[in-house]
Amino acid sequence: MISRICFSLLISVGFVSIAASQPADPDQSTARSASEREIRSGELGGLLLEASDNAPAILIVPGSGPTDRDGNNPMGVVASTYKLLVEDLAQAGVTSLRVDKRGMFSSAAAGDPNQVTQEIYAQDYLDWAETLRAETGQDCVFLLGHSEGGQMVSAAAAQDKTGICGLILVSAPGRPVFDVLRDQLKANPANAPILDQAMKAIDQLEAGENVKVRRLHPALQGLFAPQVQDFMISSYGVDPQSLVKQARLPTLVLQGDRDIQVSLADAERLSQPDNARAVILSQVNHVLKVSPDDPAGNMATYADPDLPLADSVVTAIVDFIAEVQSTNP
Repeated sequence: MISRICFSLLISVGFVSIAASQPADPDQSTARSASEREIRSGELGGLLLEASDNAPAILIVPGSGPTDRDGNNPMGVVASTYKLLVEDLAQAGVTSLRVDKRGMFSSAAAGDPNQVTQEIYAQDYLDWAETLRAETGQDCVFLLGHSEGGQMVSAAAAQDKTGICGLILVSAPGRPVFDVLRDQLKANPANAPILDQAMKAIDQLEAGENVKVRRLHPALQGLFAPQVQDFMISSYGVDPQSLVKQARLPTLVLQGDRDIQVSLADAERLSQPDNARAVILSQVNHVLKVSPDDPAGNMATYADPDLPLADSVVTAIVDFIAEVQSTNP
């Protein structure tokens, strides 16, 4: 059973509802574009959408929990953000590859999705970048990570930036996820009776020690499930800003000002290294759609795959690619 949490949903759906479930059948996701084709990197699966010969190419890495390559998950998110993104990018002349994470959906053959660390993910995305280069003939490709995926692509580039043109970090936390998790738990008044236990568990994991779940309140046992603790230890204490600095690549930080999962302060912090800059998208939320200002209206966009992405999203990405290519022809 996949127990990875979707930290990006903690605020909006409430603490008790965050435990992930089995991923939906990938055949039930939104219909595939006719021009797309399946490609593999070992036992990992992805969909390549080629815009044209010699088009710039982007690898798209999904966010936390059982999020598929369309950007959907069985916890109520069916916005199809990544599917819409690749279609918009193709129209703008950009080739893209969106992938399923190790152990999930078309990458299920790669093993247990809970037996992962940040280092394993980083190597997966370096391998995918090489596959994308080979498929497109590009000397280098861009890595785009959404939400938690932003940290994963930064970790990949910090490990080895060979063949990577630049990073695009979309709705990505700018602080260690343990800090984000603390703030999100404190923000929900319903968590008051279990907050002390939750904070102590986070402190223990942050120190590199596993937590004995049976001693926790039942509402906390899904969040701190034993099978996800090693991943939390490996990645949730890492400072994303430090990874951007280590990568030393041109980096675009893309952040909506109506994102209720990741804040503008996160974007500001993530863009502080000299190699990074932020673009703030007006009226755009975490799933990259134009959103009403009220929380209920914001969340309604998560369940609407027919609502297009905000035009400003692809404009910012295409402008960044052009800027990088003009600097390094």
